[in-house]
Amino acid sequence: MIVVAGESLVDLIVDPAMRLTAIPGGGPFNTARTLGRLGSDVAFLGRISSDRFGTDARSRLAADGVRLDHVQATDDPTTLAVAELDEAGLATYRFYVRGTASAGLAESALPAVLAACPTAIHVGTLGLVLEPLASTIDALVARLDETVLVMLDVNARPTATVEPQAYRARVARLLARADVVKVSVEDLAFLHPDLDPAAALARVAASGRAAVLRTDGSQPLAIAVGDERLDLAVPSVPVVDTVGAGDAFGGGFLHAWVRDADGGDDAAGGSRDGLRGGLRDIEAVARAAAVGIRVAALTVGRAGAEPPFASELEAAR
Repeated sequence: MIVVAGESLVDLIVDPAMRLTAIPGGGPFNTARTLGRLGSDVAFLGRISSDRFGTDARSRLAADGVRLDHVQATDDPTTLAVAELDEAGLATYRFYVRGTASAGLAESALPAVLAACPTAIHVGTLGLVLEPLASTIDALVARLDETVLVMLDVNARPTATVEPQAYRARVARLLARADVVKVSVEDLAFLHPDLDPAAALARVAASGRAAVLRTDGSQPLAIAVGDERLDLAVPSVPVVDTVGAGDAFGGGFLHAWVRDADGGDDAAGGSRDGLRGGLRDIEAVARAAAVGIRVAALTVGRAGAEPPFASELEAAR
């Protein structure tokens, strides 16, 4: 089982014509739905409101095959994100988080998660910023068995980060344990504002033993494993908007890696025992990343964060 920990929120999407659309979102929420739609055994760890937005979020998770065992209910209102789209469909986010549901996830949720013996944990985004949620995720990662794969999606949110230095320190702690790190060029600029993109990528790659996946929109995906580097082309596809594209990529990668480590086609991870160790093979990482790219390419062709189902991914091969 894969556990995705973090926030569920509502994206209020504002298009260039000032039309407003409300859709459920949040990086971890989108990632969990991606994994569920692709057929992974996945659970969401987070706090979801009893309001109408929260009820809808629960229904969508369940419909996509995501387990709700570790969802905490609350009457606090759903966290809001305003996503302003430009003419090219690129989104800029602002967050409204004070007193909302996502932030309040406490460490009392962890014993049940750890007892479930997850195969992999996915963390990131506002889950590294909001309190006590961020401290809870810190504690979760620190208590994991050494066999559990940790994927960190940095997905920095500067407009929601009140204490950048504390945030960077938390990311540094997580990098020491992470096995896979997804980071964008914007994330690198926030983490290491004094470095150029190549140097910042090298710094992250040297922070631990993780395979690092650096995204840059339609530019090639850069993979760093130790001192090795490999670029994967990103296909040119029609873009409706980019909401949830990075989450879809991360979910697609993690689905492919865990599936193939369990004996699926292409054997990316090689074996279950190699779920973590296999990530030192940059070619194997690239095979799983290619799946993530395909998942993201299908997602950007739709409005909102709507990743493909396994049948759609297979049909698009």
